[in-house]
Amino acid sequence: MQRFTFAGRTCVITGAAGGIGSALALDLARRRSVLALVDRDADGLERVAALAREIGAADVSTYHVDLSDGGDRQDLAAAVLGRHGPADLLINNAGVTLTGTFEQNSMADIDWLLEINLHAVIRTTKAFLPQLLERPGSHIVTMSSLFGLLAPPGQVAYATSKYAVRGFTEGLRHELGPRGVGVTVVHPGGIRTGIAANARVSGLDPEGEQAAQARRFAEAALTMPPEEAARQIVAAVQSRRPRLVISREAKAGDWLTRIAPARYWAISERVARRFQ
Repeated sequence: MQRFTFAGRTCVITGAAGGIGSALALDLARRRSVLALVDRDADGLERVAALAREIGAADVSTYHVDLSDGGDRQDLAAAVLGRHGPADLLINNAGVTLTGTFEQNSMADIDWLLEINLHAVIRTTKAFLPQLLERPGSHIVTMSSLFGLLAPPGQVAYATSKYAVRGFTEGLRHELGPRGVGVTVVHPGGIRTGIAANARVSGLDPEGEQAAQARRFAEAALTMPPEEAARQIVAAVQSRRPRLVISREAKAGDWLTRIAPARYWAISERVARRFQ
């Protein structure tokens, strides 16, 4: 498959109002892509769109969509098609997380997380698939996580969604590769975004110390600028890499789960205690 070229190509990005999504939008704008930006944060979306126009995007449209509503996204795909023509690149970037253990999490909150992190990825990909198949050399990106490689305590729902995204993407790649559509699964770890600060508090007192401690721990681990993550993702699309693991921590976790699939968490806890 030839390298992906960005100029003039229609790129759809979910979760585009902040974090990795906004960094991706601005990176692609500099490459003169056509951008279709999707997010529930209408104000943030318009700010990113304005910046993208300023720095050279060929065209920009915005779509205020709440991915937790269970919609099939056929209306979104039709709107993008009507404005820009068929999509060339779909980046399923939007994601959320929860605080608390599985015992503490409510089923309503787990369903909310799975709808955004997993079902919306499947629905959006399904809605845009006819367009992508129509465009030779198109590409799909899905955002898994370090927690799609390993599953720590306190992240059962999130890890469930990200492992599922990983499996969905790998199977999809095997189906679509022979038809000329590239597919990349991304496993970021430790990216400085708002996902931890904006985590839904599930089963905990939102003002309590346990919830605050979970947020502090998560935020302390988020150190890589989203612009660097976006740069690596764009490079992976360009070179048609099937799998991208971002950050040293994520690469170390990937390695550890390969060599000790049943004992990696105990090993990681012992290592962490040495540095306390």
